Amino acid sequence: MEHPPVYYSDYLELKQILGAQHPVSFKNPETAAHDEMLFVVIHQAYELWFKQVLFEVQSVIDILNQPAINDNGPELQTMVHRLQRVVTILEVLVHQMNIMETMTPMDFLDFRDMLRPASGFQSIQFKILEAKLGLHFEHRHGQQYYISQLRDEDVQIIRAAEATPNLLQLVNAWLERMPIFKDHTLWNAAYPNADFNEHPFWKNYASLYAAGLGEGEKNNMQAFDQILMQPNDGTRSFSKDASRAALFIYAYRGYPMLELPFQFLNTLLQIDNQLGAWRSRHLNMVRRMIGTRTGTGGSTGAGYLQGAMDKHYIFRELAQLNSFLVERRRLPSLPKSVSEKLGYR
Repeated sequence: MEHPPVYYSDYLELKQILGAQHPVSFKNPETAAHDEMLFVVIHQAYELWFKQVLFEVQSVIDILNQPAINDNGPELQTMVHRLQRVVTILEVLVHQMNIMETMTPMDFLDFRDMLRPASGFQSIQFKILEAKLGLHFEHRHGQQYYISQLRDEDVQIIRAAEATPNLLQLVNAWLERMPIFKDHTLWNAAYPNADFNEHPFWKNYASLYAAGLGEGEKNNMQAFDQILMQPNDGTRSFSKDASRAALFIYAYRGYPMLELPFQFLNTLLQIDNQLGAWRSRHLNMVRRMIGTRTGTGGSTGAGYLQGAMDKHYIFRELAQLNSFLVERRRLPSLPKSVSEKLGYR
């Protein structure tokens, strides 16, 4: 089938894109601030990248939200690939701060007050992204500012995004389905006559972990017991079974069937790291540009950004599991039946 010829600028709709920069200070020649054009272009570029990140994240959510996933099929590799692309885009967003920082505080002051009450805090796409990744409203810093400056229709869009399954929830469900510990026949040879209501592997692992703790780390056993040995008390995003599955993947990632699951979980941590790096750069830039002044949207400025940076780690529970790793040489040996299950076949 033949396609009609495509012209570059038409395909990219460059007339609309390149005609969408309207600095407010330029409306009056006497107040025109040269650096406002840079400010507009950078924020528009951010929003375009947010659109692409949302596109990738939603595709992963759609895969995980299927009734069943073939973990030996291409879906897992596809999810890893797309989330690694998200990490790369977020790295670009961090480095884009270098361009913004060519603007001095006095350059910004030339047009800053003309922006009120507009603020990056009103970025609907970024709020949707956080919701899609799994940042719950109750875990947000500065809840009083979260929707206070938004139009009603935008609030409804965000609320709708918060009501749909998010990546954090779906990763928990995916980990819970890990079959290794559900098939007790795989472990019978290693633990004959065992009571699998409390899997003997984890009792063994707990004793090895406890034996390797330093004097100042003994309190770690309390967290280990709470997270990996007790049912979720409702304060955590990941269930006991999901936490166990993730820790098992971390510890035994050398097995071929666990390599992609490890890359998947590790990429989620990289997303958190890059979002944290972006928040840190944003915070430092705001401190340099406006010091202790409030944000144009009414937030506390640098104070709000500091609180958000400290609190908005979405996959922190996955990172916390690294506290419970045992050295490779001390890991419990897996039964042959389990090793074969985790190898190529």
